Amino acid sequence: MKGLIQRVSEASVAVDGETIARIGPGLLLLLGVERNDTLNEAKELCRKVLSYRVFPDEQGRMNVNVQAAGGSLLVVPQFTLAADTSSGTRPGFSLAAAPELANRLYGDFVAEASGLLGAGRVGTGEFGADMKVALINDGPVTFMLESGQRGSCTKM
Repeated sequence: MKGLIQRVSEASVAVDGETIARIGPGLLLLLGVERNDTLNEAKELCRKVLSYRVFPDEQGRMNVNVQAAGGSLLVVPQFTLAADTSSGTRPGFSLAAAPELANRLYGDFVAEASGLLGAGRVGTGEFGADMKVALINDGPVTFMLESGQRGSCTKM
């Protein structure tokens, strides 16, 4: 499971011209689910995202996590993060989870985040929808985080 986090001043996601979620200061997470991911990877990555220290402390160093900073989390499913880009000029998606598994694990991730951060501080995109994501990147600060099972996805 992969998550691209961006520290934001604000972020929102819209579907069919309607804003379905909006956050103020916090993290925008683009979440990619791979075919061998399980609930364990979802929980592990969630805890990693919420504890990752990307907000400034009193000395201006990145030393505070989103929870301690009082920030919010906007979770947007993005299957293209699971793409195989190792060869050629067209991405392959054989490493991406099937839609049913990806949707379930996306929901599990959101439930875990809501339980740990508080439901009022977690916004979501819409799985499978054509979404328009807007953000003001603060920094910019952007990191790719992955669950610990890296390397278990192999080509068939």
